[in-house]
Amino acid sequence: MAEHASASSTSMSRYTYDVFLSFRGEDTRYGFTGNLYSALSRRGIFTFFDDDALRKGEEINPSLRKAIQESRISIIVFSKNYASSTFCLDELVHILECYTKHNMWILPVFYDVDPSHVRHQKGCFGEAFAQHERGRFKDDIQQLQKWRMALHQAADLSGSHFKIGGEYECKIIKKIIEEISNKLNRHLLHIACYPVGLQVRVQRIQELMNAQFDNKVIMLGIHGMGGIGKSTLARAIYNLRANQFESSCFLANVREKSIKHGLVHIQETILSELVEERDIKLGDVHRGIPTLQKRLSKESPSCS
Repeated sequence: MAEHASASSTSMSRYTYDVFLSFRGEDTRYGFTGNLYSALSRRGIFTFFDDDALRKGEEINPSLRKAIQESRISIIVFSKNYASSTFCLDELVHILECYTKHNMWILPVFYDVDPSHVRHQKGCFGEAFAQHERGRFKDDIQQLQKWRMALHQAADLSGSHFKIGGEYECKIIKKIIEEISNKLNRHLLHIACYPVGLQVRVQRIQELMNAQFDNKVIMLGIHGMGGIGKSTLARAIYNLRANQFESSCFLANVREKSIKHGLVHIQETILSELVEERDIKLGDVHRGIPTLQKRLSKESPSCS
C-alpha cells in the first residue's frame, strides 16, 4: 500500500524504517513532501511514504500503525489543511503515543503555517476544528480533546518552519536531511553479550522517567554494589533516550578517568561530543566551567 525508499535498513533490528512521513496529501504530496521523500531516498534513508490513493475509509489500518511503530523517526509536515483530515489527526495521535512509549524522535515541519496556530488551534487549524465540532464529532468531546492535545504536544517540539516566499525549499529540505542523518548516524553503545533480566529493569526506569521527566532536568541515580549491572543498565537507557535530544554524551568511568587525566579532560570530552568539535583545549577546570555553561545553554527559538 505504500512506496518505500530503496535504501539500507536501520541498524536497530526492532525498526523497519528510518523515517515515517506524516502529511496531508492534497497539500504537499506533489511538492514539498514529495521532494523531501526523494531527498531522503537519495541519501539512503529508508522512508515510509504512504500512498494516499490506496487508503480505505477514514481509520488508520493495522499496516499503517505497524509502520509508525517500526519507524525510528517521524517527520510531521503541518500544512494548511492538515487538521481538516481526521485521518491525519488520528495518525498524529498514534505518532505521539510512540513518542511517549517507544521514544520515537519527532521532527515537526511547519509548512507555511504559524506554529502557534498549530499549538493553539488558531487560523486554518481553528477553522478545521470548528468544522469538526459542527460535524459528526460535535458530541465527541473526548476525541476532539485528544486531537487538540496531540497538536499542542507536537508543536512544542523543536522543528523547522518554512514560509513560502521566505526562502528556497531546497535549503530547508537540505537542513532536514542533515538533521535526520545526524540522528541516524549516532552510534549505539554495546550493552552486554547476555543481558539476562535487563529488560525488566529498563522497563521500570522507563516508567519512572515517563512519569517525572516532563520538560524537566532531573538527575537519576542508580546505586548498588559493584558488578551488579549498573553501567549495563545505564547504557541500555542511554540507547533508548539519546535520539530524543539534539546532542548526547555517555561518560563512563568518570572517577578513574578524572584521577588519571584530570577533570579538565572530562570537561573537554563532554564538550567535544556534544558540540562535535575536535581538539578542544580548555586549559583548566575553572575556565572549562563557564565555557561549558555558555556552549551548552543555547536555547531553541520559541514560537508562542
